[in-house]
Amino acid sequence: MSQRELVVLGTASQVPTRHRNHNGYLLRWDGEGLLFDPGEGTQRQMLHAGVSATQITRIGVTHFHGDHCLGLAGVIQRINLDRVPHPVDAYYPAGGQVYFERLRHSTAYHETAELRPRPIGGPGPLDAPGAPFALEARRLSHPVESFGYRLTEPDGSRMLPERLAAFGIRGPAVGRLQRDGAIGLDGRTVTLAEVSEPRPGQRFAFVMDTRLCDGVYELADRADLLVIEATFLDADAHLAEEHGHLTAAQAARVAAETGVRTLVLTHFSQRYPDLDGHLAEARKYFDGDLVIAEDLARVPVPPRR
Repeated sequence: MSQRELVVLGTASQVPTRHRNHNGYLLRWDGEGLLFDPGEGTQRQMLHAGVSATQITRIGVTHFHGDHCLGLAGVIQRINLDRVPHPVDAYYPAGGQVYFERLRHSTAYHETAELRPRPIGGPGPLDAPGAPFALEARRLSHPVESFGYRLTEPDGSRMLPERLAAFGIRGPAVGRLQRDGAIGLDGRTVTLAEVSEPRPGQRFAFVMDTRLCDGVYELADRADLLVIEATFLDADAHLAEEHGHLTAAQAARVAAETGVRTLVLTHFSQRYPDLDGHLAEARKYFDGDLVIAEDLARVPVPPRR
């Protein structure tokens, strides 16, 4: 049975707290598992969340600050320890190649799994062999090279039972019609458009450490689920700008302006012992489905429109 949900493994920014682990997010998308920004402790958080290494099919690192990548070494070694039978693609900024190699080979271990490095040299489509979706990256504005990720499912069609019945189409003929786009029936041709309606593909966006920039808006555009950093509150906007981050208000305004359906705020500074302020600030601008991420929470991708 297909399942699409975000498993939150950690929500802290630079410094973890007693209640927030460093970053880590697993997007379960049907048979795929995309692990984003595995910070320290990700492997243990996976255990608490009931996530196994064999569920990981792709890894996406936005940038090489420690809270977004120090768990990579353990995750890679766990993938090999568990002898994951499928290839795992690892995406990361090409400018951080040396950090990727250091993390990948930080200690001795026996390599049994296939890890396919896919460094990102610039914005645009990413190679995602076998994926039922398109992956792309956009450049973000942070003191080090950073990219956000966007997943887009192809548009499809939804069959209309009443139209199929009206034409007398049933059984294997339905599959042929979906496959070929048209079918001959009783001396006439019935097209797919006559018995179906468009089904827009779903979209997911992952935006971490960044100031406001074009890439943020391009990634968030009409996303069904947007996971975005909200490190600071507006009262500390000067710190956000200085260190290359967003406030909760900025993230919420982006979501409102780009037509996001479900907004997930995360990556919270340790200076905020509770997150009531983030919720209140975001609600001023975004009236859709709003989630203040908590460690080990599960957030479903919203049903199709």
